[in-house]
Amino acid sequence: MTDRPRLSIGLPVYNGEEYLAESFDALLGQTYEDFELVVSDNASTDGTEDICRRYAARDPRIRYIRLPRNIGAAPNHNLVFTECRGELFKWASHDDLYARDLLRRCVEALDERPETILAHSGQAVVDGDGRVKVEYAYGLATDSPHAPERFRSLLFEPGGDDFYGVMRADVLRRVKPHDSYHHADRTFVAEITLHGPFHQVPELLYFRRDHPTRAERANPSKRSRCVNLDPRRAGPLHPTPRLLAEYVWGFASAIRRAPLSPADRRECRRHLAAWMTSRIRPGAGERVEDRAPADPARLTVSVDALVAGREGRRA
Repeated sequence: MTDRPRLSIGLPVYNGEEYLAESFDALLGQTYEDFELVVSDNASTDGTEDICRRYAARDPRIRYIRLPRNIGAAPNHNLVFTECRGELFKWASHDDLYARDLLRRCVEALDERPETILAHSGQAVVDGDGRVKVEYAYGLATDSPHAPERFRSLLFEPGGDDFYGVMRADVLRRVKPHDSYHHADRTFVAEITLHGPFHQVPELLYFRRDHPTRAERANPSKRSRCVNLDPRRAGPLHPTPRLLAEYVWGFASAIRRAPLSPADRRECRRHLAAWMTSRIRPGAGERVEDRAPADPARLTVSVDALVAGREGRRA
């Protein structure tokens, strides 16, 4: 690794002791090694701090930050990005798993395609024990050279987890930081895709873990999810109708800020108007883990064989 790594990985965490070591092993065991891993501990009250300090002591690529109070998940995600130095950036989750070649294949994809601003890979959802529940077939048109088509696809098509892709940091600095209203991650990715196309590496390399303590499961209501994103949302000034209105306004604001031609801006606004007035189709917006399961027997070997350091590296 150079003094200034090419890739920065930001890992925000709060009370992640159950799966954090496995995620560290999967990231630190990547075949692509020119990266820094910036971990921001959101004032965890469990064993997260001990795990982070143990890993940081033995791998100089880790930079550990411990916050004195819980600032919420969204501000913590924004914080790790501001602390990173690489020309490329990726958010990582404390409970997900990553195949050994994930970073290498995404970086190669960006190098081979200068017009592409984000690269991700095929993914599957795994349970708490790492068993595959769902294999996800990516169907969004985020690779289109036409910005309004990419935006339309983000509005109308379900799925996609590009928030965790490898991105060009200079583009990320030009979009509004991640907010904390309902589905703010969707509007955030929609604004990114207005800046350029994405690329999906056609390999199963990313494994998103679904478990009872995952934020979406532990906070089933819109209000509780938003409070988890930012504790300031707990007050009476943030009722659910406001959170939903902010979601719609997030798309409109993204169109206004993006570097679009007048014609493309008008087309994006037409897509947004159509989305607002249309009936949501069955299944639109559903999460990957709620879909019909794939055949676990076919995919379990992929997880065990591809994920780095599943045995013998845990702290």
